[in-house]
Amino acid sequence: MSVFFPMDPETLAITHQEAKRIGSSVAADYQSKTPYPYICIDDFLPPEILERVREEALAMGDAAPEYASANEKLKTSFNPDRMPPYSKAVFYALNSRPFIQFLENMSGIKGLIPDPYYQGGGIHRTNTTGHLDIHADFNHHTIMNLERRVNLLIYLNPGWKDEYGGAFEVWTNDMSAKVAAFAPVMNRMCAFSTGDDTMHGNPEPVNHPAGDPRLSIALYYYTATWEDGRTAQSTVFKRRPGSADARSNEATMRVVRDFIPPFLYRKSRNLLIKLRGGGAGKTGPVNQ
Repeated sequence: MSVFFPMDPETLAITHQEAKRIGSSVAADYQSKTPYPYICIDDFLPPEILERVREEALAMGDAAPEYASANEKLKTSFNPDRMPPYSKAVFYALNSRPFIQFLENMSGIKGLIPDPYYQGGGIHRTNTTGHLDIHADFNHHTIMNLERRVNLLIYLNPGWKDEYGGAFEVWTNDMSAKVAAFAPVMNRMCAFSTGDDTMHGNPEPVNHPAGDPRLSIALYYYTATWEDGRTAQSTVFKRRPGSADARSNEATMRVVRDFIPPFLYRKSRNLLIKLRGGGAGKTGPVNQ
């Protein structure tokens, strides 16, 4: 079986030239998508790589959910630095120069920077009935003062069917239409450019008949384009029309941003982060 990104399963290596060529081959597809650039690619990596990562992720066991709210439920993550050596090496490879060059050529965004802190990234796990409502992500890496630009998701769920829930959904900013939905099947990669209004999520509850969790690799990439004076955005949720989703927090956050002094806004935002159990820059959900 041919794979899209032929990384060597043992060394996890690929040449710069090949990585750049592969990125350029899907640039038009990625960059032409609306309402924002995105792509879905099946058979992304050699399967033995992801099979091994999946085994190591399951061996980590379950953990207490990091967030508990109406918008996000039964989700947790493992920082790659806590993973066994092979999985850790896979994450390093996905932050390496060749892979960055693949992402840059695909997205057209130059100067992408990986996150050595893995804030919000890592192995994500969503258990039965868990979900993540439609949202736009936090946009500022506070430690490195960077702007978030690209999300990468690789799914680790063999035999997953649409009726098992947990599909990754792309929505318009005004929530008038669901543009696309992708089941989190094994070795499927979804990537998209992030912004203040790039609405996405996996709002349909996980419902695997055997109780298997929804697992994924998640990585975020940044650029050194954050401007002084710009207001950082925490995660902003929106309701799907006609759904039972929790009420959107968009209007509240806009009022807070627009009508209180910047110093007080930053203080209230930092307090919200602490109450939700996040570190600096970890201002939203950890799963996609």
